[in-house]
Amino acid sequence: MKQILSSLAIAGLISVSSAASAADCYADYKAKQDNPLRLHYGVMQVSNCNKGAASQEVAQRLRASGWTLLNVMSVFGPEGLGKRKANAGKFYLRF
Repeated sequence: MKQILSSLAIAGLISVSSAASAADCYADYKAKQDNPLRLHYGVMQVSNCNKGAASQEVAQRLRASGWTLLNVMSVFGPEGLGKRKANAGKFYLRF
């Protein structure tokens, strides 16, 4: 019985830490609008640290605001936010 409870406790801790780390994922990306052509670089918080899954999420959120995703450059944790803030300007955590 103790082993079962210990296993459940460990599984619970793993799922909590996975949820916390997913909340700490960010993607930097490039996007465009046409007519007239506008480009921007931005940083967005994403729910999945996998670049492929993050790309789908970023594209969907940008599309809702009339932007087209060109590419997700990288997916990173909170330690990468500071060095990207100035370059992202008004598109830093906007979407």
